[in-house]
Amino acid sequence: MTSTEAPPASGNRGVVHWAARYDLLLTLITLGREGKLRERFLDLARLVPGESVLDVGCGTGTLAIAAKRRVGGNAVVRGIDPSVEMIDRARKKARRANVDVTFETAFAESLPFPDAQFDVVLSTVMLHHLRRAVREQCVREMHRVLKPGGRLLIVDFGRLSSKRRGLLAHFHRHGGVDLSDLVGLSTAAGFEVVESGEVGFGTLLFVLSRAPSTS
Repeated sequence: MTSTEAPPASGNRGVVHWAARYDLLLTLITLGREGKLRERFLDLARLVPGESVLDVGCGTGTLAIAAKRRVGGNAVVRGIDPSVEMIDRARKKARRANVDVTFETAFAESLPFPDAQFDVVLSTVMLHHLRRAVREQCVREMHRVLKPGGRLLIVDFGRLSSKRRGLLAHFHRHGGVDLSDLVGLSTAAGFEVVESGEVGFGTLLFVLSRAPSTS
C-alpha cells in the first residue's frame, strides 16, 4: 500500500492518528529514556547481525530503525501499522536516518507477507488495544510469517493496580494484560516460550517465544 491508502476495516481499536504527539508522549512517559527502553526490547529479542525483522504495530518506526542498526545493512527490516499517519512519519524518520527499513500500512491480524519470511517478529505495546479474538489471530499471523526456529517478542502493559496512576495510566487507559495471558496466546498459536517476565520499566511485561524448528 502507498501512504495515501488506508487499510480495510478491522476489529482493531485504538488506531493512533496523532503521530507527532505520540513521539512526544513517549518521551514524557519514559522520562527521556526511550532510547534505553528500545535497546532493552532488542536485547530481549536477542537480535543478532543478519537477522530479518518484522515490527508489528511499528508506530512511528523508531524501534524498527533501531533494529535495523542492530542487525546490519544487508538484513531485511519491515514495519507495519494500521495508521497511515504513523507510517508516513516512520518513512520520514527512516529517510532522515538514511536507514533502509520498509514501512507499510496493514493490520496485524492479516499480515501482507508470505509464510516463513522473518527470523524475528516484534510486537510491543500493541496487543492490549485489541479484542481477545483479534489478539489470537494476530499471534497466529506472527507465527505464520516466522521461519522455523524464528522468535517472537511480545511486550505489553501489565494490569495497573488502583494505586498506579499518572502518565503511564493515561497511556494505557485501554487496560493491561496478564503475563499468563501473553504466555497462553503464544503457546496456543504453536510457539514454545523461551523466557518471560518483567521488562524492568513500569508495568511492562514480555514473552519471548520460538517457532518450532523443522529439524
